Amino acid sequence: MNIDLSGRIALVTGSTAGIGEAAAKALAKAGADVVVNGRNEERVAKTAKRLGVRGIAADVGTAEGVAALVAELPDVDVLVNNAGIFAAQPVFEIPDDEWLRFYQVNVLSGVRLARHYAPRMVDRGWGRVIFVSSESAIQTPTEMVHYGMTKTAQLALSRGMAQEVAGTGVTVNSVLPGPTLTEGVQEFVTSLYPGVEFAEAERKFMAQDRPTSLLGRLIRPAEVANLITYVASELASATTGGALRVDGGVATSIIP
Repeated sequence: MNIDLSGRIALVTGSTAGIGEAAAKALAKAGADVVVNGRNEERVAKTAKRLGVRGIAADVGTAEGVAALVAELPDVDVLVNNAGIFAAQPVFEIPDDEWLRFYQVNVLSGVRLARHYAPRMVDRGWGRVIFVSSESAIQTPTEMVHYGMTKTAQLALSRGMAQEVAGTGVTVNSVLPGPTLTEGVQEFVTSLYPGVEFAEAERKFMAQDRPTSLLGRLIRPAEVANLITYVASELASATTGGALRVDGGVATSIIP
């Protein structure tokens, strides 16, 4: 199987680290003209230089940030809505402002970007919109209900948008990673087992906190990026409106 994205412009939001950076790297390797994005200009510039791609600093968690980004980048062929935040907090202690902040960053960022880019993809007869959701979308984490809520919302969004652009050559899908070895997750796991080598901390975390994982380890960002790259390609032309799992089997449901 040869994935060739030559001539395609791909925007990956929240791509200065973790899954976003891995996706940007994989898409660039496949030949796409990649644009990385983040809120911090210095981090965006460093990531863009490291990957040999373009970079645009903008806070896509705000309407103003999205407006600035699309003004600088009017058209893309592949939109990867990866920007997102997470935090643990007891559900009855989450204030309104925090619910709204999570919704703005994790959900409305993708809504606003797709609302601009997807109709233009339809006009050109080809495009890919990909929401980076989570297994938390179908297996709500008790310690992060507000996060899980936004990830479930992304599934509804991608399905509804896929229905809207049906038969146009544009596809819309969600990708559902499981526990992934990003910087934030590594810090979190390390904090749970102070003084323990990370490999052992990872093993303990998976055994005790994610015992349903069929991998028995944290997923690597590149493994998620592989699925994103496939979904972004011509090879995935019949895949749309889907919720595609790359969760290491941690979600015990069969569907999605």
